[in-house]
This record gives sequence, structure tokens and C-alpha cells, in this order.
Amino acid sequence: MKTVIVVHGGAWAIPDLLAEASVAGVKNAARAGDTVLKNGGSAIDAVEKAVRSLEDDPTFDAGHGAVLNIDGEVELDSVIMNGETLAAGAVASVRNIANPVSLARAVMEKTDHVMLTDRGASMFAERIGIPVSHDLVTEPERKEWEHSNSYGAGVKQLYNTQWGHDTVGAVALDSFGNVACATSTGGIRNKMVGRVGDSPIIGSGGYADNRSGAVSCTGHGESILKVTLARLILFHMEQGKSATAAATSSLQYMGERVKGCGGAIVLSSTGDWAAGFTTPRMAWASIKEDVLHWGLNPKEEFTEMLKC
Repeated sequence: MKTVIVVHGGAWAIPDLLAEASVAGVKNAARAGDTVLKNGGSAIDAVEKAVRSLEDDPTFDAGHGAVLNIDGEVELDSVIMNGETLAAGAVASVRNIANPVSLARAVMEKTDHVMLTDRGASMFAERIGIPVSHDLVTEPERKEWEHSNSYGAGVKQLYNTQWGHDTVGAVALDSFGNVACATSTGGIRNKMVGRVGDSPIIGSGGYADNRSGAVSCTGHGESILKVTLARLILFHMEQGKSATAAATSSLQYMGERVKGCGGAIVLSSTGDWAAGFTTPRMAWASIKEDVLHWGLNPKEEFTEMLKC
């Protein structure tokens, strides 16, 4: 089976100031995941590696670049899912973990549960030796948060201007024919304390099933939750649609039904993949058969042959 990795850095109105860094970040993450796959690693290893790369990059709203809630705190959400067994793990409202995707994987592999939240997730992280991180807030985010607070900007205003939907994610197909997905986010700036969006919710922020494919979503979390976007996309694929057609029709439905914008990366169990979005921009990248594809603007795709 030919391996495939697809990653995204969030669907939103990415400003020109962050455009170059966003593209560089998703390309680096795709290469990280591709290296795992080329060395015989599993799809679950590849998506974790790719998302960790994005969590470590302060350009993105996950891990080290997370936005702040209304109280000026970081609250992180993540999910990871194995398409071979439907095993899944998720964490929500985690405050001091640099790589919540790895904590989500630990929930999947080391507990009898699927999701842990807030204090319980932190207690579990401490018990298994995941270190606490106190440097997740960047100076630019602190300034943006203070600026938005001084003008009383709420979540609805931020959403209406299409800012702050900067989730990250990855989907992969390994040489054994297994698919996996992972999604991670800091949410939306000025969200209520304890707010959880789509990202850690199976079927909304992500889903993986060898019988159909894998999806990671991004965009307005409440809208994605209402239409269970990841599962909706895979439903269309199960009905015979291509990855591109399934993503397009599902995102269009979300826009018409609940007025929500967003994006998704999609990968079928046969290697058909797509990256679609209804926001002004989404940074994405994929690698299949030593060809790196990437884009940022609508209907944009660049390719580059990778050196062996």
C-alpha cells in the first residue's frame, strides 16, 4: 500500500503576516509524518508526529501557540483515532500540556476510557509522567488577547470576522492499509472557561475507519458539532463520493444549514485525498509517492518532488 499523509494548520482568515510561516509549518509537519510512514511506522504514529510538529510551532493555535480564553488562560483539546480498531482517545480543557495529542493517545492506550477533561486529564498526565509546560502563551497572543478585551470583542465578533479558527490536524494511510486521524486546538480567543468545541469530539473534529477513510476538521467548532462534520464527510464517501466531492458537499451543507465556515482534510482507505475549506484561507500539505502538495488560498495547489 502506498503511504499518504495530509495535514492542515487551520481554516480561517490567515493574515499575510502569518502566511509564509503557516505554509512552512504544514510542510514541515507533512514531512515529519511522511518520514514515520516511509520507515514502516503506523498511521497512528504518523498523525501523532505530524500534529506534535504543529503543536510545537507557535504559528498555530495548538500547544505552544494556543489562544486564550476569556480569563486569559490556555485550554487545549485534542483527539486521535485508529481506523483499524476504532480505538480513540481525547482530552479537553487541558491547561499545561505542550502536546495534548500525545496525552490523547495515552488516554486511548493506557485507560479504559475515550475522553478525559480538565483536572482529571491533568492528574492522568502527571501519573504517567507527561511534563507540565508553563510557556505555552506567546507574546503576540497575549497582546491580541489584551487588545480584544479592551474593545470587548466576544467570540461571536471574532467568528464573524473569521478570525481565530486555527485548529491543526493530520490524517494518514500506512503501508499496512490502516488509516488514522488526529486533531488539536487551543479553541477560539475569548471563549468561555470550559468551552469545548468540535476538535476532541469523535465524529465532529475527526474520525477514522479503515472501511471508509479518515478526516480532520477545522473551523467554527459549534457549527461542526451540529452537523458532525467528520462523520458526515465519511458518510458521503461510503455512498461512493470521492474525497473532494465528500468534503465539498459536507462543507456546503454546513454553510447552508447552520451558517458555519470551516475546512477539512480527507483521506480514503485507498489513498484518495482532499483538502477543502470555505474560509478565506487554510494552510495544508500532503505527501503521496514522494510528491509534496501544498496550498493556502482557494483552488490553489503547488507540488514539489521530494528528494529520495
